[in-house]
Amino acid sequence: SFLAEIQASCIDPVLAGMAAQGTPFAGMLFVGLMLTPDGPRVLEYNCRFGDPETQVVLPLLAGDLFTILSACASGRLAEVEVRLHEGVAATVVMAAPGYPGTYPKGLPISGVAVADARPDTVVFHAGTAMKDGQLVSNGGRVLAVSGWAPTLAEALTKAYAGVHDIHFAGAHFRHDIGAQTQPAASAV
Repeated sequence: SFLAEIQASCIDPVLAGMAAQGTPFAGMLFVGLMLTPDGPRVLEYNCRFGDPETQVVLPLLAGDLFTILSACASGRLAEVEVRLHEGVAATVVMAAPGYPGTYPKGLPISGVAVADARPDTVVFHAGTAMKDGQLVSNGGRVLAVSGWAPTLAEALTKAYAGVHDIHFAGAHFRHDIGAQTQPAASAV
């Protein structure tokens, strides 16, 4: 399978190499990949959670993240069953105007509660703050909306519906998340 190929070609050799050097890895390993005609290629490894990468996985986690992390830190990860809910998730990041360059702060944000109330949808805050009782932008990556469902098409529909509920001046987001795996008409 595709995941088995990634495991065998991109993850297992790194873990085996670290163990062979006397530094076995225990923790969170994020692998940034690019899919090429010749197979997956590694762009980067990170030993931390990345925002959108984590925000797309957490809704599918069937269990307590603290328990998993605690077991990992104490060398007991093999004792913990890490389970995921069936289905898939999709996450869309909403960015401030000008991001990744210079961007304004303090832009009033509305609609987050509406988006967050949607079934199988969650809004993650990144670059936000409260100012005089009003939610405002406070960073480049302002919010991320994750949706989960049995299929990627349904998860994307939920995530983008949540994005369209949220408003702040100059908000922008990618319209092509998941587009390479979906029919052309599904890009939002």
